[in-house]
Parts: sequence; structure tokens; C-alpha cells
Amino acid sequence: MEFFVRWHWFTALLLLLYMGGEVQSSCREENMQIQGGSYTLTKQLNIGSMLIYQCPDGYYPSPALTRLCQANGTWRPAPKKFKPQMCKRVECPDPNVLEYGSVNPPQEKYFVDNETTYECYSGYTLRGSSRRVCLPHGKWSGFTPICSRDSDNTCPDPGVPAGASREGNIFGIDDTVKYQCGSSLFLVGSNERVCQENGQWTGQEPACYYRHTFDTPLEVSEAFGAAIKGSLTTLEPTDDTQEGRIIRILKNGTLNIYIGVDISESIEEEHFRNARDAVLQLITKISSFSVSPNYEIVFFSSEIFEVANIIDFLDKKIKDLVDIKNKLGTFQIGDKNTAGTDLNLVFKHFEGKMAYIKQRVGENSFKEHRHVLIIFTDGAYNMGGSPAPTVARIKNMVYMNQTTDQELKRKASREDYLDIYIFAVGVDIFDDDLLPLTTDSATDKHYFRLKNIKNLQETFDDIIDESDVKGLCGLHKEYDTGGNIRKKYPWMAHITFKGLRNKCFGSLVTPKFILTAAHCFKFGDLPEDVAVDIDDGQGNVKKVKTFMLHPNYNVKAKVNQGVPEFYDYDVALVQLEDDVLISSNLLYFCVHTEQLLLKDQLEALSFLTKTDKIKEKNVRAKLGDNRDECIRHALQAPGVTTKNPKDVVTDSFLCTGGLEPQIDHIACTGDSGGAVFKNYQQRTVQIGLVSWGTKNLCGGGGVVDSDKTSRDFHINLFRVIPFLKSILGNDTQNDYAPLQFLNN
Repeated sequence: MEFFVRWHWFTALLLLLYMGGEVQSSCREENMQIQGGSYTLTKQLNIGSMLIYQCPDGYYPSPALTRLCQANGTWRPAPKKFKPQMCKRVECPDPNVLEYGSVNPPQEKYFVDNETTYECYSGYTLRGSSRRVCLPHGKWSGFTPICSRDSDNTCPDPGVPAGASREGNIFGIDDTVKYQCGSSLFLVGSNERVCQENGQWTGQEPACYYRHTFDTPLEVSEAFGAAIKGSLTTLEPTDDTQEGRIIRILKNGTLNIYIGVDISESIEEEHFRNARDAVLQLITKISSFSVSPNYEIVFFSSEIFEVANIIDFLDKKIKDLVDIKNKLGTFQIGDKNTAGTDLNLVFKHFEGKMAYIKQRVGENSFKEHRHVLIIFTDGAYNMGGSPAPTVARIKNMVYMNQTTDQELKRKASREDYLDIYIFAVGVDIFDDDLLPLTTDSATDKHYFRLKNIKNLQETFDDIIDESDVKGLCGLHKEYDTGGNIRKKYPWMAHITFKGLRNKCFGSLVTPKFILTAAHCFKFGDLPEDVAVDIDDGQGNVKKVKTFMLHPNYNVKAKVNQGVPEFYDYDVALVQLEDDVLISSNLLYFCVHTEQLLLKDQLEALSFLTKTDKIKEKNVRAKLGDNRDECIRHALQAPGVTTKNPKDVVTDSFLCTGGLEPQIDHIACTGDSGGAVFKNYQQRTVQIGLVSWGTKNLCGGGGVVDSDKTSRDFHINLFRVIPFLKSILGNDTQNDYAPLQFLNN
């Protein structure tokens, strides 16, 4: 490719400098200014420095995006005296390609904020958007307008995207349409599509991009999320035939994820940091799923810098991602060799790992391995040659080298076992070299062009529609959510009662049920006296169908034993009349196994309180040898006369409070029924719920410290599983979907 040829002599000159040659020079800053914008230099005016132009939103640098200081002291490309550098207004592709209809207003060019409307000729019906606006990232809003009429065609008219032309106007079975983009544009998507027997076109709808066209974080979230979530989970079939769903990872299957991040000099350090943080968020998000992938994670320039070795996963040397995430989070370019870029090297590296895995597990087992390659780069390689032949070998390895017609049919069935995603980042992207490296897909987009990946961390957190996936409870966001309480505590609910009674907290455990404390309810309460405040976008207050207290709950059960108020089995479930809409901002809790989550002598836990806003309280549950010392303070509760603390505090309670080994926060009025939780593997897991305490150190809510003798007691949910299972897991009724419980 041309870029490789041009860089070949540049690399030679750099080598000459390193060898002590006398070629020494630097570039000048004259005539580098850009009208309406600014620029930065990666290495001042030294050889190898990249000058990067910046423009405001809605504008792009022209005629050059960047300039490189060469060894002879000149810039490439050289500034042109009669074509000065300026910020030009972003242009969208020409929409006047609509067949059997008109576009208004007709213009030679369309710029940001220009609006167009579409009408079809008589006898034709409009599909798509009737109104579109040119957006700052160089794309039209809405969907491609298509004027069509009823016909006997098997497939609908696929339309013509803005800026493109189409060859083919017959839409029967096996008929083909081909697309190409106009001057100064390149095509993203399928340039050829075939009409299938099911009435669907193969491939993806094409789009024409300018060099200043980019995908927005929302587009990446929707497209990449739709593509990769099928790789991470086993989805529930809609019926016995499993139509409409693809189970991509079988129960005995294996998912291998290979991630490569470009750190060469053509990539700005800010882009590197953002890409690194995005990868960190991506693998954190993936850890929420039922599939536990093996990872190979590398940074690359002309060398490979390995962060995670996939063989260590196969050897069970890596049991969790803590070490990998620490290495990834602390990786710095520093004094690493970033001169030159060998994109082929990273694909060869991944190919070698795949070949080793195939040899190790055998061909039959290798057939059950699914491979996902994710590359962050601008595509500007100057050594190692084109990666295309290596990518072809990788495809052959996974597709099993099919050649006959029967084998080619099997190849189609194996295309789900390999995905190659390219995230094109950087100022000057080499799309023509990167686009052929992705894998083809009938439905999923594999090439993303990003102007700024600053928000990609949050984009990766939003890639999954949790309502579609079995078992995605309790997901939370660890990064700054901008004060959005719903994002941080998506399961949180408030339970209110008629009259002036205090509110209680609760937690969403299924779309139909809220978990809370039994003592929140009084004798004589009716469902119409209770309401649940939870924001699912359909109205905050939910009506209650019924509520169920634990059958063994009896606050007066031990009055004759010197315990005026006995809170064992202090748990209740509230059934809502209508399901809560589960979304990425509203999720329910997880309940896992006790041995996994309460395994230390001191277990860090949290619960919520509310004054003017929601705040988090932090405590340590005293377990094992620490428990007896903690629960003995229950004898100091008002009215307690028994001498045995276990009369007051049964094994159903977790004990928190006091000053050792740290000062715990104390529960306040209004905290009752709230979830006691811990964050575990990117999920918020409910351990217990707030029940009662020995002292009232705060009149209302708020974050208040414990004193030396104050203690709080929280119902341990693992001790009331039979009650929860009898209601939530009841499969003998048709009112709600029963919940599946893990073996404790």
C-alpha cells in the first residue's frame, strides 16, 4: 500500500540517525496555522513529531488532518500556499439518490443542521424517515427513505443510502444488488446483498462515509452491544425450535477474547489512555455474564507488550481478573518502544495463540471454541506488511478450511465462531486497509470509526440490554455516574404507607416482587394502604397486589423470656400489581451462595440511608470468632432482661457496629428493610436486610457513626431461603415467572 512505501525510506532515515549518521534536522512552524482551529505537536518540532489539527464540533480540518515532521526537516503532506489550512463545515452525503421520490430542498451540498424532507411519487409508499437532519458527525438522522410499491418481489426494496448508487432493481430469490459510493466517500457495510428465500437481504445495510464521518457512542453502544452480547450469554429460547435466538456459546463451549491496543506514535497518548480504560471497562462488564472468557490482551507498536496470556487462563493460573485489571489499569507507555507500527504482528500473535490452543485441545474440542478479536488502531502500519493474509489464515483455521459445496454450507454455520471487530481510533484513519480485516456478518456491525473515545468506557457499560439476558441481576456502575442514583443503585425501592408512618427501604428481586422487612407492616395493613416508589419510566408509584410476611415472624414471641421485641424472621415480600420494567437503569439484586460471599471473619458490607438524598453506609459484619463479642451487646437493648444474647439474636442475624477494627456506620429510622449488600464481580449482591439495633443514635436518616456499644442486626438472607423460594420460586401458579435459585 502507498503508506507502507512512503514510510519505508522514512524508517531507513530514522535508523541512520540512530546509527550516528549526520542527517539532522527539524521542522519549522511557519505556515502551519489553521483558520478557525488550532493544532498540537506530539514532539515539538523534532523529527517524527506529528502535528494534529483540531476544529470545533461540526467542523473538520482541511485539506490535511495531520502533518508529520520528516527526517529532512519538511512536513508531510507539505502545506500548500494556494490552499490554506482551514476548518470546514462538516458535510453529509448527497441524499438526492432517492428513487421514485423527491428530496427537498435540492442542493449541491448539505452541511450540518441542514434539513431535508422526502416525498414519494404517486403510487409509491414511503418507508424510512420523511424528515432528516445533517448531524455534526457527518451522518443523516433517522433512517434511509425508500419509495416502494406492492409487488410480487420476495424481498423489499433495499433502498439506496445517501451518497451511493445501486446496481440491480429486481428483488426475487437469489437476485443481487451492488452498491458503490461517490467521489471522496467510502463504503461501510455490505457492497453486495442477496435476496434470500425468507424475504431478508444478506449482509448489512451499506452507508457512505466521508473521512470526517464518525460513529457516535450511542451508535457504538447499540451496534456493538447487539453483536457481542450474543457471545457472552446463553439466551433463553423463545420456543422449542429456538427461532429468533442463537445460542452462541454451548454449555461445554469456550469463549476466547483477544484484545489489541495500538500504542504507536501515530496514536495520541490521550487516545491510548481512553482505549486502555475502555478495555478495562469492557472486561469488567463481561465479567458480569454467565460465560467466563479466556483473555489475551496486548499493546502493540513494532513490538508486542503482553498484559494477559490466554494460556494462563487455560492452565487455571488465573482464577479471577483482579491481577489482569490491575496490570491493565497501571500500564503506561513510558519508555516503551513506540516507533513504527506492525499491525500484522498483532494478528500473527493472536494466530499463534489460536494454533497452540487447537493443538493442545485437539481439533474436535477446538470446534467448540468461539474467538472474538477486538483491535483498537488507526490502521497506519509501516512495517510487517498487510495483515490481510494473516486474517485469512485465522478465518480458515476457525472455518475449518471448507472447499466443497457441502463444506461451504458448514462454513456458514461456523461463522458464528469468529468475530473480528475493529475500533478505528486516531486523527487520521486508514479505513481502506482496516475494513477488509473485519469479519462479515448478516446482522452485526464490526467496524467502528471513532473521533473521540473519551466516552467509550460508559458506552461499553451500556452495550447490554439486561432485560434480554437470563441472570443479569445486580449490575452496577463503578465509575462516576454524575450523581445519577438510579444508575448506581438500580434495584432501590421505597415503601410508603398511608398516614404518618415512617417509610421503609426495599430491593427489587424480580420484576414483580420487592424484598423488605416484616416489621415495616402493622396489624390491619391492607395492600391498598401500601405503595412502592420505584422509577422504571412508567410512573414512580406502583400499586401493591399483596404482601407476605415470613410465617414464623412474631415480634412478641419471647416476651416471657425477657425479650420485649423479637425480630427473628424479619422479612417480607411485596407483590406488585404490574411488573416493573427492567432496563439498564433498573435491575434486580443477586443472591449467591453464602460460602462464597461470607467467608471472612470481617466482611465489608453496605446499606443505604436517606435524608435530603441517598447515601451509602459502610459496615463490617463480625463473623466466626468475632460474632459472640458483637451479639453480646444485644443484652443492652431497651427492655431486654435475658442473660443469654442468643435468646435475642439467633443465627439468622448478621451483627455490625462498634469502633473496632474501624468505626461502623449505624442504622437509623427509615433504613429498615433496606438491602445489606456487597459488590462482587461487577454485581451488587444482596446479603441481608436492615432489621433492628440496640440504640437510636439518630432521629432520622443520615450517615451516623456507631459508638462503642451500639450494634445493628440484619437478617441474613441465606437463612430465609426456604421462605423466598416458596414464593419467588413457586412454579405452581401462573401469576408470575418463578425465580430459579442457586444451590446454597
